[in-house]
Amino acid sequence: MNEINSGDTAWILVSTALVMMMTPALAFFYGGMVRKKNLLSTINLSFITIGLISLQWVLIGYTLAFGTSLGGFVGGFDFLGFTNVGADPNADYAATIPHLAFAAYQMMFAIITPALITGAFVERVRFKAFLVFTVLWATFVYDPVAHWVWGVGGFLRNMGALDFAGGTVVHITAGFSALAFAIVLGKRKWFGQSIMEPNNIPFTVLGAGLLWMGWFGFNGGSALAANGLALNAVVTTNTAAAAAAVVWMFLSWRDNKPSVLGIVTGAVVGLVAITPAAGFVTPLAAIAIGGIAAPISYYAIQLRQKWGLDESLDVWACHGMGGTWGALATGLFATKLVNPAGADGLFYGNPNQFVTQAIGVIIAILFSFAVTFVLTKIINRFMGLRVTENEEEVGLDISEHGERAFA
Repeated sequence: MNEINSGDTAWILVSTALVMMMTPALAFFYGGMVRKKNLLSTINLSFITIGLISLQWVLIGYTLAFGTSLGGFVGGFDFLGFTNVGADPNADYAATIPHLAFAAYQMMFAIITPALITGAFVERVRFKAFLVFTVLWATFVYDPVAHWVWGVGGFLRNMGALDFAGGTVVHITAGFSALAFAIVLGKRKWFGQSIMEPNNIPFTVLGAGLLWMGWFGFNGGSALAANGLALNAVVTTNTAAAAAAVVWMFLSWRDNKPSVLGIVTGAVVGLVAITPAAGFVTPLAAIAIGGIAAPISYYAIQLRQKWGLDESLDVWACHGMGGTWGALATGLFATKLVNPAGADGLFYGNPNQFVTQAIGVIIAILFSFAVTFVLTKIINRFMGLRVTENEEEVGLDISEHGERAFA
């Protein structure tokens, strides 16, 4: 039997806490960007996701993602209700930590992913419909894709697709699902006719800073051990975020003034882009990955505005496009010099890796967009996705929760 390593276990417990913190951090990041009358409802969308998905993960999510593979598409029911998930390690996933520590760490990823999508539909979604959507989405999109990419026997994993910490599993699925949801839901009242100013940019800066910190657990913890690979992931994570923040600053400066909201958005985009690559690339490659991610997302936001699409907080532009670039960049910059268990990318003489990454990206985009589109159509048909015009006018804090952020 495998020996439990106390140092590895301690690092994963710390990383679990860091990733858990990212969801309330996201709540502040998003909350600051909406109008004052929707601040509480926006923060709550992230917060209640912690409750919903924690339960879903223990009951069925973990086994669907990491149970014994059924044809490479989804996990079987061997870990239903966390049965057989205890103090002994599971050598398939992490041989030096308790199986329960691995499952708990993965739970935090399962929580933040649907929370990311909430940025697409703030200020107009019915709370009831959101709750149903989140549980269904986690079950039918997140859990299967996590199995494809990370589960033993998952078909993308078998194909050799690399995703160190969730570029495909987390960011691509969330980003393109957000796009589908926004298309079905439609735009906010007065969108494009009146200015919808953020109510509290300092909240957004606070959220971004805590996300940056939490990401060290997100990417560094994905080494599943306290070792040099974890350290590499932490350094590449910080480097990519730094590069993207600085590049975004110059982009917004060139167009107008160096926006604070833009700088922190840039940092998050850099963090998104390095996620799939963090444990496979060098710090120098991380500069390129973050630096290139910034203009990709920056101009994706402008494209979305040109389309007249109200994908309110740009989840698609930042997470969908940032994650897509990151997954493809892994196929360019990955090197076995950093991680012998990974692969060499195109720039290290292996063009096949780039092709594999591209196939994985396309499959994840099509699947998450299509399933989300269908789910939202069904929920809209039977429950209605949107609040009434009057409720939207009053603001969701009052109309959905009977409370106000500020007296």
